[in-house]
Order: sequence, then C-alpha cells, then structure tokens
Amino acid sequence: MRKRRHRRVRSKISGTPDRPRLNVFRSINQIYAQLIDDSKGHTVVSASSLDRELKADGSRVEKARLVGELLGRRAKKSGLKLVVFDRGGYRYRGRVKALADGAREAGLEF
Repeated sequence: MRKRRHRRVRSKISGTPDRPRLNVFRSINQIYAQLIDDSKGHTVVSASSLDRELKADGSRVEKARLVGELLGRRAKKSGLKLVVFDRGGYRYRGRVKALADGAREAGLEF
C-alpha cells in the first residue's frame, strides 16, 4: 500500500533546481532525508539518523526531528530555502511529521 501511495504522490510532484524535493525514507530504526533536483537527477543535500553529527539518544521521533533540523541547516548553507515535501507514501504523523517540523524550525519552507 505504501508503494501505491508513493507512486500517486510522485506523479504529482517533482523537484526543480530552485525548489528541490525533500524525500523521506524511514526504516524500522533509522530515518533518511534528502533534497533531490529531479531535472538533473542529483541529490543536493542529505541527512540521516546515522550521521556522525547527530549523537542523539532518545526516541526515534526525537532523532527524526534532529535529522530535519540538520537537513535544514545544510540546505541553508547551500542556499536553499524553498522545498517540495515528499512524504514517500508514509502517513504524515510520528517520525515523518517530526522530521518536517524540524526542517521548518531550521528555516525550510514548504
């Protein structure tokens, strides 16, 4: 079902150089996020809960919020402010929502 939702969402959105797509992937224990320019097929910025900069103890939701903040800081360094959010077919709650909130706190707009 997630794959079907993901296909449906991806048919409607795509990333551009000015407004890349913020893609979210969540596994059982980790969460990954990246900004993708779909016109070139390149990843502009990425962050995950496995990054060495994040030495977070706590729940998976707290780690997801920190990943969002880290992604937002890296995006601001590369000059990006506007993004298109791609939840990857996941429901907008829990870790996905925490990552989005963290990215918004760091200055990304979507």
